[in-house]
Amino acid sequence: MTLILELFQSSLVSYLISIFILGLLVGSFLNVVIHRLPIMMEGEWKEQCCELLNIDAPEKNETKFNLITPRSRCPACNSQIKAIENIPVISYLILRGKCSNCKNKISVRYPLIELTSAILVTIVAFYFGVSLQTLFAICLTWALLSLSMIDFDHQLLPDDITLPFLWLGIFLNLFDVFTDIESSILGAIFGYGILWLVYISFKLITGKEGMGHGDFKLLAVLGAWFGWQYLPLIIILSSAVGATIGIALIIFKSHNRSTTIPFGPYLAIAGWVSMLWGPFIMSTYLNAII
Repeated sequence: MTLILELFQSSLVSYLISIFILGLLVGSFLNVVIHRLPIMMEGEWKEQCCELLNIDAPEKNETKFNLITPRSRCPACNSQIKAIENIPVISYLILRGKCSNCKNKISVRYPLIELTSAILVTIVAFYFGVSLQTLFAICLTWALLSLSMIDFDHQLLPDDITLPFLWLGIFLNLFDVFTDIESSILGAIFGYGILWLVYISFKLITGKEGMGHGDFKLLAVLGAWFGWQYLPLIIILSSAVGATIGIALIIFKSHNRSTTIPFGPYLAIAGWVSMLWGPFIMSTYLNAII
């Protein structure tokens, strides 16, 4: 019995270490997605505007620009980053957070995103174990992390991420991976509809837009993955997280009250927490009020 327990523990540790390393590697790629995807979208929008207005579009740069090419470069001196300099976290520490060529500082955000990716997916792997749920929950975690950072930077939640994950959630739940298909479809409908109603109501009352359409789609994604039953919890948690962070930023005078605060990261945090501990939170709450 002791031998079996030791084997189980050693295999579990190996499994989690493997997931952690995978999280670091994918986290490095997420940095690319977070930086490049909005630039790619902006280029597409400019082309579409020129076509709509029937004017000549600016000449394209012959160098391809996508998530794969060109190779990453230092934003200060434009020197190409070598593969040995692109090892997640380790390269940053070895280089002491500076470019090897021009010695300008590299943002600490890059290794932080890599570490965040690794930690979050390791938690997911530990919670769900070796299962189909783990595989797709990890993919959703990476999507939520990317969406959060893009929304934080640009107040934008790209359809290139939200829509595929909306359909993926519904497809998975055809096989009851996270919930049943009826709950999944209703979750997508109500997730979009609830925030759309809030948006319309706020706009009619104030004449201003309180949130973007990407927020509707993101809540629809979470509803499609986990079912309509999770929507109240996600909305309450996201509002609580948003209010707490917003108040903290104002108190510490690091945020102007007139500046827009993106809601997407709070929805993402609430959705991720609900994915792991939603049943526990809801059961605890119901037991407390009964």
